Amino acid sequence: MSRRTDHTDTTSLENFLRPIVEQFGCDLEEADIAPAGRRRLLRVLVDRDGGISLDDVAEITRAISKALDADDIMGEGAYVLEVSSPGVDRPLTLPRHWRRNLTRLVTVTLHSGDKLTGRIKTVSDEAAELDVEGQVRTVRYADVAKAKVQIEFNRPAGNDEPAERDADGTVEEN
Repeated sequence: MSRRTDHTDTTSLENFLRPIVEQFGCDLEEADIAPAGRRRLLRVLVDRDGGISLDDVAEITRAISKALDADDIMGEGAYVLEVSSPGVDRPLTLPRHWRRNLTRLVTVTLHSGDKLTGRIKTVSDEAAELDVEGQVRTVRYADVAKAKVQIEFNRPAGNDEPAERDADGTVEEN
């Protein structure tokens, strides 16, 4: 089945790419097309718990390229495919983003206007617990206007171990 249209509609593009990315155990975080001179730049951001390696990115890139060529979803025009993982500056918008940043320092702006900075201690599907200056503070995702990981050059040792999930699905710091 060949489609000769130029899918700049990100929803259609993401729906096309998602099953390809998921076969590698990854989540499609974003897909975007932007003009780049005479070509278009297709940026695809993928991630998974535990992160992805360069080898993973190479495998996913080959699979996406093959699918795009077979389906001709990008139309006749030339394009450049760029596959990578999201950077540390990505906003925390979904529970999985919080889970993947367990033990990291985050700055959170609540819808109420309050701002707080703390280390992610535990996460669930509805909220995260932060250590804010020695006090545990529960932050419901629904109350968050904006949340970002803070870059730490002198991150405390021992905070890079993978988290373990409790029977109820809660992730806690080791």
